[in-house]
Amino acid sequence: MSEVSVFASAGLPAVTDLAASLRGMAAGAGGGSVLLKMAKNGDWIFGSDQTTVEPDSEWAINPFSFVHGYIAWGDGEVLGEAMGPIARPKPEVGEAPAAAKRGWEDQVGLSVKCVSGADEGMEARFSVTSVGGKKAVQAVALAIAAQVEVDPTNPVPVVVLRKGYYQHKSYGRIFTPEFEVVRWVSMDGRAPAQPVDGDAPPMASAAETAEGRRSLSKAADALLASDTPRARRRVV
Repeated sequence: MSEVSVFASAGLPAVTDLAASLRGMAAGAGGGSVLLKMAKNGDWIFGSDQTTVEPDSEWAINPFSFVHGYIAWGDGEVLGEAMGPIARPKPEVGEAPAAAKRGWEDQVGLSVKCVSGADEGMEARFSVTSVGGKKAVQAVALAIAAQVEVDPTNPVPVVVLRKGYYQHKSYGRIFTPEFEVVRWVSMDGRAPAQPVDGDAPPMASAAETAEGRRSLSKAADALLASDTPRARRRVV
């Protein structure tokens, strides 16, 4: 991993601005080269040929890629989509396309880059409207926000793509995406140095922490408000 440049040259904003934005998640993806999603059988797949993700492969999540907005689905096709960074309000949309089965649905997402295995180097976008999918995106966003408060030099979570499930009364077992964080690295892919015995891990200053907590509290309220009944109707 130390030899892999992850997001170093992406022209991204300051890492110290992450916490407030990520807590205020309703969030979601940047533009990846392929689409990543979870199939109904719980498999992670990507691309138009629906290639199965290699088991236990590792993926770095771009902490600046979270977006939120709306999508309108027709009969298996996207009829409209409006997404924007979570640091800004959701894009405004007009009337949903006439053929949209559920009108405009809330959507969140993020972008990832494979850093191990057969697909190393591939970038992908994960977008979702389901309750379980949104919770997974929100959970990793909150984890990044917490990490940034403690160690802003290593804000990139390297994750393994997992699955959970719940039992639905009508549809049976519904699989849900999960992001298992296995380590944290810097924006250029370097792992943190191992502390010498007796050394404390790097901590944010008291001023940064206090300011971050105030911003994050307000953002958390926005996150909860974004989880509307309209979004709950769609199942992965």
